[in-house]
Parts: sequence; structure tokens; C-alpha cells
Amino acid sequence: MRDEATALDGLVGVRVLKGHGTGNDFVLVPDPDAALDLSSEQVRALCHRRFGLGGDGVLRVVPTASSPEVADQAAGAAWFMDYRNADGSTSEMCGNGARVFARYLVDSGLESSDEFAIATRGGTCAVRVESDGDITIGMGTATTPMLRAMPVVSVGAQQWNGSGVIVPNPHCVVFLDDDERLADLDLTTPPTVVPPAVFPDGVNVEFVVREGAADDRRVRMRVHERGVGETLSCGTGAVAVMVAAAARDGAPVKTAYTVDVPGGTVVVTRRDGGELELRGPAVIVAECVLGGVR
Repeated sequence: MRDEATALDGLVGVRVLKGHGTGNDFVLVPDPDAALDLSSEQVRALCHRRFGLGGDGVLRVVPTASSPEVADQAAGAAWFMDYRNADGSTSEMCGNGARVFARYLVDSGLESSDEFAIATRGGTCAVRVESDGDITIGMGTATTPMLRAMPVVSVGAQQWNGSGVIVPNPHCVVFLDDDERLADLDLTTPPTVVPPAVFPDGVNVEFVVREGAADDRRVRMRVHERGVGETLSCGTGAVAVMVAAAARDGAPVKTAYTVDVPGGTVVVTRRDGGELELRGPAVIVAECVLGGVR
């Protein structure tokens, strides 16, 4: 752990912030001059809950035009959410992270409108700041992967069939019978998903129970995120759960589900054209300048 701790020495003097969206927490690293090249070791060190600041991931705030991998989005989005998982790997999108990222842009004055867009590896996302302080993120449309075999998810000796949903992160959604079974799951290690070729880049796995009748449109979930572990919330996971639940319930295209996660509640809305929106809180809780290891 000493090696990960000393990785922060390369970031001495860098200003960072801590924020969360329904308990899914992140370290924000403002980089307006695109001067930082965060290594995987530095990301892991920042996210370490004993030797760093602690977080499920890192959100680097960098101009879109200065980021070659998303420079084609610069005309519609001034800022790129360079998202890294806690293990240092990259991901296409992070719904809760996008809300926290947007909260920072507004609070810092980098965005002055209640409606703007941000660039992500999964494409440009529309942002709307609601009158009650919630933030809504446009999540695009969901797709169902073309699978030769239904994925089978295992936790210990238990097995279930799963439903694949891409939004744009890969997800595998499992429906359980009751709250007790959901609460008893041991998600300290990654669930096994077979065959492995179904999700070659890894997968987030959501476990879901219905709350009330089908037409109540309310579900509860837990999630194990690839590259992170179990988290208190997952924004793209909540969207994937809504899509899978709506298909299971035979819900109309235009519909909304309330999704309860261990860290709070979000609302996922699907519009007539199939466009999905994620609404929920986003909070910045701290700001500091990094020092070195002593």
C-alpha cells in the first residue's frame, strides 16, 4: 500500500474536490489547462479509502477540445468528464459521476446555464439543473446486446438468468423474488457471469426486487460495478434496471421508474423516442490541496 500512497507525491499541490451522487462517491480533479496525465497508480491512490481521499472513481475536469479521444464532441460540450474507475481503468460513462461533474461545473462558474452538455467516452450528454437542485442527465438510448446464450449469473452457490443492457456501459440485470434475498447477497467479490464472451470487457451486475405492484413502477437494487466493487449507487445501472424492468412489466415506451439504491433514490424516465434521463441529487462535500507523503 505504500507504493500506492506515494503515487500521490506526483500530485502535490493539485487542487481536488470530493463529491457524491446518492452515495456513489468521486474525487474531482480540475484540470482546465489539460496539464495532468493521471496514471492508473495515481487514480488508485486517490480512491484508496485508507491512504487516499477515498472514492468509487475519479472525475478529471478537462476541456473537450484538449482531449483527442473526444475532441469531435467539442462543438457541443465544452468540458470532458474523464472518468476512471477506482482500479484505474476507464469507463464509457458514469451517470452519478456525470451529475457530480455537472454540479462542479455550475458551482465553479464554468457553466452558467441551467442546460448544457458534457462530453464522455460514451458520447455527449445533455444536462439540466432542476429547480429543486437535482440534476438530470440525458443517457441516450439503451441497446440489448446480441447474445448467442443467455448470461447466467452466480453468487456463491446461487444462480440466476440475467438480462443484458448497454447504456453505454455493459450491464447484466438479475431479478430476485424478495427483499430478504437481496439483502443477504454477498457482493464482496464479483459475481460470476458466464459465458465470459457475453461481456468481453467486463460487466456491472445489478440485483433487483420490485416494490409494490408492477404498475407502481418502483424497484430496489444493489450493484457490483466492474473495476470498483459494490457501490451505494450506480447511475447507468439504475437506467439499465429501469429498461429491464419496463420490458418485464410490458410498460409503454414513455414511462418513469423510481429506483431505490442503498445510497438514496433516483428517477429514470424514458421519453417517447426511447431517450432515457437520469435524475437525482449531486453534492460537493469537500475541497483540498494535495500534500505529499510524510
